[in-house]
Formats: sequence, structure tokens, C-alpha cells
Amino acid sequence: MSNFPETDRLVLRAFTTADTNHLLALDNDPEVMRFINGGRPTSREAIETRVLPRLMHDYPCWKTRGYWAVQEKTTGTFLGWFEFRPLDEHNPAVVELGYRLNRAAWGRGYATEGSQALISKGFADLEVERVTANTMAVNTRSRRVMEKSGLSLVRNFTGDWPEAIEGSEHGEVEYELTRTEWKQR
Repeated sequence: MSNFPETDRLVLRAFTTADTNHLLALDNDPEVMRFINGGRPTSREAIETRVLPRLMHDYPCWKTRGYWAVQEKTTGTFLGWFEFRPLDEHNPAVVELGYRLNRAAWGRGYATEGSQALISKGFADLEVERVTANTMAVNTRSRRVMEKSGLSLVRNFTGDWPEAIEGSEHGEVEYELTRTEWKQR
């Protein structure tokens, strides 16, 4: 499957090694990485040996990927990526939703649009029972996307950060949406 969902403005597609430079630019923007690693840069070697293999992993329960490059439909511009992957790669019941978009894509509704498309695809076609998403408590933009995508706050928790970054002292939050809740909307 070369493309996953499409929306009015977005195309989600499988990653390839040709995306290395896109990922390098994305993961070297300190604002994009602020709530992920405190804004530290990512080396080309890390993109090639750790990031891309993770993004190109196929999940046996779907026989497809769980991370998708996202492009603007009309221009083909690389905007970032979405995560929609089973927490247990052999069972599609519970998936994690995530997104990382370049700054030029912020504030345009792309994160919500892509998230809603993936959620609908998961519940309608992929045997998903529960969608979950996490972020730092202080990451208000990401929290707003989760809420606009239909997820509700489940809990606050403190993660085990190997290296504390600014804001981590406030903990993390988990959001979720169940199939039953989705059907009721």
C-alpha cells in the first residue's frame, strides 16, 4: 500500500530512504523538537540508523506501516509525519496516535485533519478498539489537536525521562478515544 488515507488537503504515504533529508530538517528544528528532546539536533547517522528503520517498520497485524509521511496534496510538499501504530504489533486493538509537523504546517489544521482521518480509518477498517495519545502536560498545541480530534483526557502522569527537559517537571498527559465513543459522535 503506497498511500494510506487522503484528506482534502493531505496525502499520507509510506516512508522511503529518499525522506532522509526531510527528516533531518524536521528533527533539527529546535521548536519542532522542543517537547521531544528539548530541541537538541539529530544527526544524519541517527536518522539513517534509528529513525528511518522505526518509521519504515511493518506491523504484522496490519501488514503495513504505523508511521506515515504526510504531504500537502496540491504541492507535494513534505509536512512531517503521523504515527498510528498498534502498541502490540500483533494486535490492532490499541493504537498510539502521534504527529510531528514542520513549523510551516503549524496552525493550519493539518494535525487535526490527519489525526481524524487516521482515527476514522482505524475504527472503520483496521479493527481498532482504542486510540491513545500522550504528550507533555505543557504542550498545549498538541493537547488541543488531541481534543479537536475527539480524544479526551484520561490521566496525568509522570514519565521516566532519561534526561529532563524544560516543562517535564509538570508531567505528561494521556488522551484516548474508544470505538464506542467514536460511533456515538
